[in-house]
Amino acid sequence: QVQLVEYGGGLVQAGGSLTLSCAASPLIPAIISMSWYRQAPGRQRELVATITFDGITNYTDSVKGRFSLSKGGAKNTVLLQMNSLKPEDTGDYYCKSDEPSGWGQGLQVTVSS
Repeated sequence: QVQLVEYGGGLVQAGGSLTLSCAASPLIPAIISMSWYRQAPGRQRELVATITFDGITNYTDSVKGRFSLSKGGAKNTVLLQMNSLKPEDTGDYYCKSDEPSGWGQGLQVTVSS
């Protein structure tokens, strides 16, 4: 299991922005993909965005055009830039890696109307 460390999150007004970061050990030679999931209160965890080792990104429809997932400056880090936030973006956000696999501890994001 890969240990992932997350930073960011917090409280923001609707229309605002937040950046979430996720880092795995730079000693890991390569990570096939890294993703962000979120879980709203009373709902199932859902995939928000994924970035592959080659830099290919995919987003769930509800965040397309508002969220941007990119590789960070340090090895095995990713940044989720979230713009034009809506109250429905509220939830706990989790970073996940695949090959090798791991989950972050989760970050709380609250968007007030």
